[in-house]
Amino acid sequence: MNAPTMLTDYLVIGAGATAMAFVDTLLSESPDASVVMVDRHHRPGGHWNDAYPFVRLHQPSAFYGVASRELSHWTRDQTGLNAGLYGLASGAEVLSHFEQVMQQRFLPSGRVRFLAMNEYAAGADGAHRITALTSGAVQTVAIRRKLVDATHAQTAVPTTHPPKYTIARGVACWPSAKLPEITRPHIRYTVIGGGKTGIDACLWLLENDVSPDCIRWIIPRDSWLLDRANAQPGAENFETSMGSTIGQFEAIAEATSLPDMFNRLEARGLLLRLDPAVEPTMYRCAIVSQAELAQLRRIDDVVRLGRVRAIEPTRIVLDRGSVPADADTLYIDCSASAIVHPPRLPVFEGERLNLLMVRWCQPLFSAALIAYVESHVTDPAAQNALCAVVPSPERPADWLGMWAVTLANTARWREHAGLRDWLRTCRLNSLTAMMRGVEPADAAKMALLQASAAAAAAAAARLPLLLAKAR
Repeated sequence: MNAPTMLTDYLVIGAGATAMAFVDTLLSESPDASVVMVDRHHRPGGHWNDAYPFVRLHQPSAFYGVASRELSHWTRDQTGLNAGLYGLASGAEVLSHFEQVMQQRFLPSGRVRFLAMNEYAAGADGAHRITALTSGAVQTVAIRRKLVDATHAQTAVPTTHPPKYTIARGVACWPSAKLPEITRPHIRYTVIGGGKTGIDACLWLLENDVSPDCIRWIIPRDSWLLDRANAQPGAENFETSMGSTIGQFEAIAEATSLPDMFNRLEARGLLLRLDPAVEPTMYRCAIVSQAELAQLRRIDDVVRLGRVRAIEPTRIVLDRGSVPADADTLYIDCSASAIVHPPRLPVFEGERLNLLMVRWCQPLFSAALIAYVESHVTDPAAQNALCAVVPSPERPADWLGMWAVTLANTARWREHAGLRDWLRTCRLNSLTAMMRGVEPADAAKMALLQASAAAAAAAAARLPLLLAKAR
């Protein structure tokens, strides 16, 4: 039997990181709003429920989670490849964070209902239906305000997205999540994928006593990487972190072409690459420490022949050739694209709200800001003007496009008094985290803020010319 129709102000499809950040801010900024969240997982956290067990954030925890609750312990790692830098939450810590937010903030508020293990579908009649994956029971939801689509930022991981290449019978090919299940040594470990998951798999093997001589790394495309030391929170890192931002703006303002800009960014230590002799053709906001990069460079057997097409008993077939394979090889699939490109939609789309990025590489902050705008700005045109969509990155040229939209959005945010005040206190705002502990009387640090604003203006003026040359 179908349950009675539920009535809610907002129906949020998904309970992943962006959905949690959106609802958290909505509860603070819209005190009367009610919310129904629906997700196929048994708990909040989205793709973190499916990730490999040794996954960690690549960015400091101070920049992640929901605005109302700290995820970071605000301590520096003393050992390991992140030593000297602020801690990176593990996957388990991230899931615990979202579970605590749900159980200790959302549900006790009496304004949020979480329907786990359920699937949303829009009926042909326009009705909003939710079906329980366990029982098949169907509920209809009536929405007073908006449907919120939090699925655009979904992250693909190997456990949910199987390989697109063929695997011969008898070949051992595991998703990265199974690495801790290894029970015997193999002659060769072949990691397939050059993104975040591939990096993590290589580092896990090296940290668990696998010789770099036993590792083969298949990288379809090399990527520009960010240095984590340049994106640290807290007053003691303010000069470095703010200097990094200024350096990016200066590189844009000074560059005569896209290659010249990337040369300037690399010369300043703002972007890194695995092999100085290989020109990266990808940029996806990936972050590493210098110690991690040094470890990755210990792997000499790096295959750059495009994507894998087939794994056969004696060879690996790729886009641009093949390489021989050892008989006792464990293949580790890391080929799922961590960033799924969303459709070209506005954030505010009539009675539908799309959670998309509105700041450079910061989806959770973006979701929180969208919630603020939804709560305090009523005109749809004004809403979308404050929330122009930052394109998800793929190619190095996208680095420019992301900054162009981000700088334009930032300028509009500063003109909105309420939003300007909210930005000063929002925990997810990277500048707020970087300024933690900074005294207003610190003239040197305040001067850096002024220098950043001036450099941003110069970069914004230069961006149209560079974008035209990059097309």
